[in-house]
Amino acid sequence: MIRSLKLTAKFGVCAAAMVALAACGDNEGGAAPGSQKARAGIWAAGSSTVFPFATRVAENFARTSGGSAPRVESLGTGGGIQAFCAGVGPSTPDIANASRPMKQGEFDRCVANGVTDIVEIKIGYDGIVIATARTGNSFNFELNDLYEGLAKDVPGPNGTFIANPTKTWNDVNKGLPTQRIQVYGPPPTSGTRDAFLELGMAPGGELVPAVAALKNDKTRFETLTHTLREDGAWVDSGENDNAIVQTLTRTPGSLGVFGFSFLEQNMDTVKAETIDGVAPSAETIADGTYPLARSLYIYVKKAHVGVTPGLEQFVQEFMSEGSAARGGYLQDRGLVPLPVAELTAERAKAAAMTSMARPN
Repeated sequence: MIRSLKLTAKFGVCAAAMVALAACGDNEGGAAPGSQKARAGIWAAGSSTVFPFATRVAENFARTSGGSAPRVESLGTGGGIQAFCAGVGPSTPDIANASRPMKQGEFDRCVANGVTDIVEIKIGYDGIVIATARTGNSFNFELNDLYEGLAKDVPGPNGTFIANPTKTWNDVNKGLPTQRIQVYGPPPTSGTRDAFLELGMAPGGELVPAVAALKNDKTRFETLTHTLREDGAWVDSGENDNAIVQTLTRTPGSLGVFGFSFLEQNMDTVKAETIDGVAPSAETIADGTYPLARSLYIYVKKAHVGVTPGLEQFVQEFMSEGSAARGGYLQDRGLVPLPVAELTAERAKAAAMTSMARPN
C-alpha cells in the first residue's frame, strides 16, 4: 500500500523555480514537454525499509525549516526507482529510497529517460530478520536451510531438480522444529526481498553441492536461488512490513521476513531467529557478522537540485549529525549508523552532489 506523509505547513516558493521545474516536465504518458504542473514540495519514493527513516527526517525538516514536509511514499525499492527513472520534472520523484544498490539496468533506464546525473548516498545499515511471534518456537537457521526450505526447485535424484517437497522445517534440517513452512515476506518490487535473495537464498544455495556446481552458469544459478516457492510456503505480503509483523501474531507457526528496524519497534510481540548462530543486532549488523546485513541508500536527482525548493537542505538534514550519526534520531528508529569515516565520506558526496558512475 502506498503510504504518504503530508504536513499542512505552507512553504513559500519562488515563482522562477516553479517555472523551471515545470519546464523540465517529462514525456511520460505522452505529455508534451513543459506541460506538467510545477510541484513545490519535495517528493521521495521507494523502499518500505527506508520509509520510516525518510518520514522522520521529513518531519524534522518541516519543523526546523518552517516549510511543508516532503511527500514520502512506500512503493518498494523497485517501484521507487522505476518512478524516479521515468524522467526529469515535477511528475517524477526527486529522491528514490532504496534498500539495495541501484542495478545496472535501472541506471540505464534512467539515462535513457534523461536522468543522467544521479547522486547515490548511503545512509546507514539495516539487517533482514527472520522472525516469529514471541510465543513461537525458536530456530537457529543455517544459510542452506533458507534455500532448501524456500526455493521453488531443489535437487532431486540423478542430477535433476524437482519441485520443493518439504512440508516442515524439520524436513529441511533435523535440528529445526517440526513446524510447517509458512513464511510471510515482501513482494518482488521490494528491496528487502532482493536483499534476502542475494544475502540469504543465493549463499544458502552455494552450500548445496548440486546447486554450487551450477555457479558458473549464472542464469541457471540465479533462477534456482532467486525463485521462491509458489505453493503457499512463501506468501507475498505487500510493501507494508508492519503488516507482516501483525500477521505473525495472528498466524501461529508462521515466520516473517522484514527489516531490523521493524523488529526493534515490535520487540514486545515478535522475536528474531538466529542465522548461523548469530542474532541480528546493531553491533552484528554494523560489523557484518550477521549474514543478512545490508546497506540502505537514497538516490537524488541532481537535475532537481536548485529547482525543487529545499531539496539540497533536506538531503543535508538526512545526513546531519543529529540524524544519521551515532546517537542521532534515526538510530532511535532502528537505523544502524555508518562508522564515522564512512559517514564523513557520504556527507562529502551529498555536499558536493557528486554523480555516481554506472553500476558494474
